[in-house]
Amino acid sequence: MADKPNCIFIIDDDDSMRRSLRDLLQSLNYDVETFVSAEQFLARKPFHGIGCIILDVRMPGLSGLDLQERLIKAEHPMPIVFITGYGDLPMGVDAMKKGAVDFLPKPFDDEQLIMAVGLALEKGRKAWAEFNRLQSFRECLKTLSPREFDVFRQVITGKLNKQIAAALNIAEQTVKIHRARVMQKMKVDSLAELVRLAENAGIPLPEELK
Repeated sequence: MADKPNCIFIIDDDDSMRRSLRDLLQSLNYDVETFVSAEQFLARKPFHGIGCIILDVRMPGLSGLDLQERLIKAEHPMPIVFITGYGDLPMGVDAMKKGAVDFLPKPFDDEQLIMAVGLALEKGRKAWAEFNRLQSFRECLKTLSPREFDVFRQVITGKLNKQIAAALNIAEQTVKIHRARVMQKMKVDSLAELVRLAENAGIPLPEELK
């Protein structure tokens, strides 16, 4: 079940900055949670929903960049908007390469931040939709029969029906039937979509099929 939508997490050790950002974003009807450190944020229960993080770069303990590294490994990482009074161009470029939506030097104006938050939430919506799609894909995978799963694993390697038939020692017509059932059960409209979802869902292939 998803948490409240459009939630913004502000992580900054500067009390006045946290309050200022909170008041601004709440005035725009966003749900806002504030944290004085990366450690305090990490102690929060995992968030399941559409949200983004406004993150200071330099803080006692874990830095904003350290937190970004940790969040990248999460199953459903939230988009980050960095804010900093100490950042430089190489630091910003590195953060953006790792997925940050923006890197705003202090002081920044409200419009800059609001625009960055809007972009981050849109990115978050797309990421959440993809996360849910992959969860659904994994559940659909459980509905395949053993033979359909065998065909599925062959199909996502790009093999033709006749190649699959030879590999599994079954008739090509049987492959066609199983292949059609796989597409139906996995709720996909194309081979490209099936392959993309299988890859993103981390479906392992046996060594002989790699």
